[in-house]
Amino acid sequence: MRLRIRTAPLAVLLTLCLGSADLRAQNPEFREYFADRTMRVDYFHTGSAELEVISLDRVVSDGPWAGPRDRLVDESNMGKFRFEVRDADSGALLYSRGFASIYGEWETTAEAAQLQRTFHESLRFPWPLRPIRVILHRRTGPRAFAQIWETVVDPGSRFINAADRGPGGPVHTLFQSGPPSEKVDLVLVGEGYTPEQESKFLADARRLSEALFETEPFRARKGDFNVLAVFVPAERPGVNRPHVGEFRRTPLSTEFNIFDSERYLLTLDNRALREALSGVPYEFVEILVNEKQYGGGGIFNFQSTVAVDSEFADYVFVHEFGHHFAGLADEYYTSDVSYETGGETHPEPWEPNVTALHDPEGLKWGDLVTPNTPIPTPWGKEAYEEHSNRIRAQRRALVERTAPESEFDDLFARQREIERELLSAMQFANRVGAFEGAMYEARGLYRSEIDCIMFTRAEFFCHVCRRAIERIIDLYAG
Repeated sequence: MRLRIRTAPLAVLLTLCLGSADLRAQNPEFREYFADRTMRVDYFHTGSAELEVISLDRVVSDGPWAGPRDRLVDESNMGKFRFEVRDADSGALLYSRGFASIYGEWETTAEAAQLQRTFHESLRFPWPLRPIRVILHRRTGPRAFAQIWETVVDPGSRFINAADRGPGGPVHTLFQSGPPSEKVDLVLVGEGYTPEQESKFLADARRLSEALFETEPFRARKGDFNVLAVFVPAERPGVNRPHVGEFRRTPLSTEFNIFDSERYLLTLDNRALREALSGVPYEFVEILVNEKQYGGGGIFNFQSTVAVDSEFADYVFVHEFGHHFAGLADEYYTSDVSYETGGETHPEPWEPNVTALHDPEGLKWGDLVTPNTPIPTPWGKEAYEEHSNRIRAQRRALVERTAPESEFDDLFARQREIERELLSAMQFANRVGAFEGAMYEARGLYRSEIDCIMFTRAEFFCHVCRRAIERIIDLYAG
């Protein structure tokens, strides 16, 4: 049962309620409803096993509007959450986007059953010309959402901060393909670099963006992207690494050990991240962390991260950007994770590259299945799991004795070579089908190909992931 709250802080009405919304409205003419600026609604997302509360923080200007002007309604059915902007008088749907959040991940951990926590989140959309309703939904089924919060915003109110501010550091253009409104706008932001390390940050940003655009389908669609780099200097090199007792306070508060996973790397300080990027034209962001330890993270339509000096930084950058950009699920299932996983029966995931296969005839990537490929598709699952269990045991031993990072790199390199040889030799390699084992579950969830960058440290996306990426490119760049 959800808690219902209603308050009326003068110009902004805040309502927590249940409901549903109609997404069938047509995209409006941009100039009829919006100015060429960005509005940002900041709020707090609080919850526990029995409670979920949304409370407004503030509404501010966030610089010029970088997004498309003719693809305002998101029909991709992506994300654990979705928000809508509707005209306050007519109810017309003006803008919508799906997204995921740290709160949405946290509520699947064991900690969420024991205590209550609060996370800061933001919704960004074009600046409205008249009062609007901002409505937040959470997913309740494969194509179903329930309304959990609503606020009415009058853009002319004195309680809306219309002042712009600059970014948290110098902004560099890595490459510009066209106007922000006609391109996908990616910003790379530095974390844990000292003022003397700006040139290192720029070299890292160029190297990692090149790795992204060497990978299909990004390579073929590079002309649909603009890439900027924002340098936010820190007092000391590196970021917070609590699992090894190396503590830092950095501008964006990025840290390892998210959900007590030593290589999961994110910032929980959404406000600091948004303020550092204020005034920068962007839709997607990857935080480049000045660390050698292997690690990263990615959340759909929120953030992605990578430790730039790891031996596997290129792979991690692309893999985590796949989460953030296209909502791709992790396809691996033999690694230790912090999430509470289920049994053999699962609801159909919203992520485009994983399925519960409740309806084999209606497989969501059925049009891509290679002819004469059985569904579900047999593969050498037992041999793969035997190999993975050996790697897990070796990795745990390294963690227990706090081994140097070079030993982890050597282990991961051996693992990559063994998996490459093992998987490529299997009967249905390089075919699209439905292979059991995905999204941290050995049974009941299926991926589309034997191998992919979302499954192992491969260097390629599978066909289903490529199509999902292209759909997001089309949403922003046409």
